[in-house]
Amino acid sequence: MTFSDAIRTCFSKFFTFSGRASRLEYWFFFLFIVIWSFIAGVIDWQFFTQVATTQTDEVKQVTATSNQPVQSIVSLIVFIPHLAVAWRRMHDTGRSGLFALLPILLIAGAFTVLIFGIGLSDQFQHGGGLNILFTRATLLIVIPTLLILMISPLLVLWWLTRPSQPGTNQYGPNPTEVAQ
Repeated sequence: MTFSDAIRTCFSKFFTFSGRASRLEYWFFFLFIVIWSFIAGVIDWQFFTQVATTQTDEVKQVTATSNQPVQSIVSLIVFIPHLAVAWRRMHDTGRSGLFALLPILLIAGAFTVLIFGIGLSDQFQHGGGLNILFTRATLLIVIPTLLILMISPLLVLWWLTRPSQPGTNQYGPNPTEVAQ
């Protein structure tokens, strides 16, 4: 599969979360996203950055701000195809596509535990011991969750780099064997 074939395939399978995607398809599309994000950043910097200069007591301060409209548009365009190809790539390694969302799900879980744990401890402000109990219980849950949050993106990255399962698996035929 060539670079242009991978891009064409990913955009033609915009909402296709079933089947399998080869390593080349995923990583060529990922490279395409990186290149276009860089180009969009340069366009934003050139055309949408406002530079303000202020002079105070021998200190000159320059501030550049941008809403990054081009990068936002590029991100919106490639979000669903990237999620779909990552989903299919997980299928290619024999895993459920939900594993591609693992870091996002863990972040949502950590925030939920943190918000509800601190919220519960605030309910017992006058309870003394219960306030400390809920705060400490929340920390005992959140600290390991934060450690897992640091490891989970690396684990997903490792899964995305794994070779295809040979032959047909529960998600379909091997894309590299079908192409040959």
